[in-house]
Amino acid sequence: MRRIMIVLVGLLITGCVPGTSVEDRAADDAREKARRVGNALHGGRVWSAQDMGHRAADLDGIDVMRVGGASTGTPEGVLVVVRTSGSAPEDWPDTGTVTVKRCFELRFNRHTEWDDTPRKVSCPRGEPIRFTPWPKTPEIPSGRLERALPRVPAAGAADEAEVRAAVAALRLDPAVRVEFMTRGAVVGVVLSVRPYLSGALDCVLARVAPGRTAVWSPPRIQRMPGEGGCSAGNAIDPMPPPH
Repeated sequence: MRRIMIVLVGLLITGCVPGTSVEDRAADDAREKARRVGNALHGGRVWSAQDMGHRAADLDGIDVMRVGGASTGTPEGVLVVVRTSGSAPEDWPDTGTVTVKRCFELRFNRHTEWDDTPRKVSCPRGEPIRFTPWPKTPEIPSGRLERALPRVPAAGAADEAEVRAAVAALRLDPAVRVEFMTRGAVVGVVLSVRPYLSGALDCVLARVAPGRTAVWSPPRIQRMPGEGGCSAGNAIDPMPPPH
């Protein structure tokens, strides 16, 4: 009986299950980190294989060792092999920590489930893949736009040609899309660009109307695809703010 009690106390102190080693527990920690990588990359947007690898490589403590496939929108999907480390405290009476490195295979396609358990694989030889920097999103100069747009007297009417000339003088980055619309005495302007990594558009709206010229950026929820926040119609007749 005394011996059984000693064994139970030892298990409580070490926090381990009989038959598991400290290396096993460290490997489990590494697998858990790989599982979180899979969850971070999970989503409905279609990404190329290179972009999926790049996104994984941007996460702290993750090395991308191999990337395969074309895109997440194909039946075959994308394969990403990541290398991560895991740690576990040594068994009592030792007080150190054991750290291991393990590789796991992550697959992404239209049928990938959330919180999928990654499969352990042998680590590929060589150094982790190095990715080129992400494309930069051009800045929309809202301050310059506001200063450049004409002011219309309260009894007047906005002239689209004059507004177009003011925007043209800004010499915007070619990646910035420009849209105009006239309705009655009001001219609406939209400057928009789609960031490479974000689902929401970056856009600045302007409303040139008798007595007031306004420039603003809609809330993010209105800038999502299909919401219409970055439309010329919204520049002329702005949506109410979201609740």
